[in-house]
Amino acid sequence: MEFFRIQRDIPFMRYALVFNIISFVTFALAVFFLVTRGLNYSIEFSGGVVIEAKYKEAANLEAIRKGLEGIGIAEPQLQNFGSSRDVMIRLALKDIQNEKLSSNGKLDAAKFKQNFLVLGGPLDEETTTNADGSVQIIRDGISRIEFVGPQVGRELAENGALALLVVALGIAVYLAFRFEWKFAVAAIIANLHDVVIILGFFAFFQWEFSLAVLAGVLAVLGYSVNESVVIADRVRENFRKMRKATVDQVIDHAITSTISRTIITHGTTETMVLSMLIFGGPTLHYFAVALTIGILFGIYSSVLVMAPITRWLGISREDLIKPIVKKEGEDQQVLMP
Repeated sequence: MEFFRIQRDIPFMRYALVFNIISFVTFALAVFFLVTRGLNYSIEFSGGVVIEAKYKEAANLEAIRKGLEGIGIAEPQLQNFGSSRDVMIRLALKDIQNEKLSSNGKLDAAKFKQNFLVLGGPLDEETTTNADGSVQIIRDGISRIEFVGPQVGRELAENGALALLVVALGIAVYLAFRFEWKFAVAAIIANLHDVVIILGFFAFFQWEFSLAVLAGVLAVLGYSVNESVVIADRVRENFRKMRKATVDQVIDHAITSTISRTIITHGTTETMVLSMLIFGGPTLHYFAVALTIGILFGIYSSVLVMAPITRWLGISREDLIKPIVKKEGEDQQVLMP
């Protein structure tokens, strides 16, 4: 399916050096921000407490936030989930040590409710009636309290990094078997370029890096390789059809002929991601941000990073098309096994 067809090939490879310089600069900046500023890890990685509370009516998050800021918590994390009556509060380990929140170094749920949760409005205290007619409170407005220790957070970070490594190696092996090792090297550099750029954005703006964002990064890795596979497949096909064309002409034609497909594929995907970004609320916000950055840079890297690197590595017709030889004692030509 095509919306349009470009009649003359766009000379992308003529400006390959410029594209590579731009890619190197953006990559270097992302690494610089990661080293100097670091990621703003969420409680899943850094450790802390997650508290979920339910109110009888829409909760006043601003009042709770101001109350927590009043005792020295710089950036309390509050958000609605499910409905405006449900509130999720995240507190880092250092915040829990506050004497107005804890007892003996541990979060005191009763104290937290009395000093802060009630600021958001009347809590929804579910009750049940016993057989003798007495009323028993089974939930005091707090539906969940979950503690994540620093050791668990460290393990999550290590497992996340391992997942990224395994995905990257899997992509490289797949491309090496399906096409040629030069495409595998170029594609993995391009895809890791996308990942580092995403992390660079989160480091520069100090956006919260959570498990949802990590899932978005892994999704971008798998998503970006799809475009690389399409272009690599078209390059191989063009080497068969355009026997008198140069390598630059083959790559330019491969990229130009897939532009319509790229716009359709990435356009529809980005439409869905933008709907999550706009209407998904705080829970999906940074997940959608990571996907948006990954999709935009994924288009750039697949076309203007992967293809030039493949060219620098010396891709040729002989790398992708098996030579035709004659078997000894036979007149007809056959392909080498």
